[in-house]
Amino acid sequence: MGLLDVFLNSPALLRVRRNHGLEHATINVLTEQFPNLHLAGHSDMAGFWIIGNVSTESLADAVEQALNRLQSGERDLAIHPNCGTNFVTAGAAAGLAAWLVMLPGGRGLRNKIERLPMVVMLATLAIMIAQPFGPLLQARVTTSGEPGNLQVTQISAGQQGRLQAYRVITQG
Repeated sequence: MGLLDVFLNSPALLRVRRNHGLEHATINVLTEQFPNLHLAGHSDMAGFWIIGNVSTESLADAVEQALNRLQSGERDLAIHPNCGTNFVTAGAAAGLAAWLVMLPGGRGLRNKIERLPMVVMLATLAIMIAQPFGPLLQARVTTSGEPGNLQVTQISAGQQGRLQAYRVITQG
């Protein structure tokens, strides 16, 4: 086991990764049931948040179904196309490409403007190349599709502006 594996499987980080996987799985289950539903989520050591207009009953059912499906081996349920990991990966690749194009040459405004088409082209190319790496990073670093002994202990509802916000507390 390498140093990265030791770090990723430390109790605190593994707990966040498992909660993040269950958060994604829950959102995936909900969007299977309600295709036009818009949701957001956020995970931490204690559990996760789901923000969106969904009923408490639908959320509770989806959390239970998501956990059961993860425990049955549906690891891909922990990956979500709108995860921040995907956006950060693409943004970092685009930013690095843009920085590399702007690095050489003069400091004048004219020089920078002349480089702008190259920046746009390479940043776009970098985003395209980075696409498979976001889900890969999710699967290996930011989420875990293996819930282990994770259990849901509480789901509480609240408001976030006009949206419903749910706190899902886990243990294990």
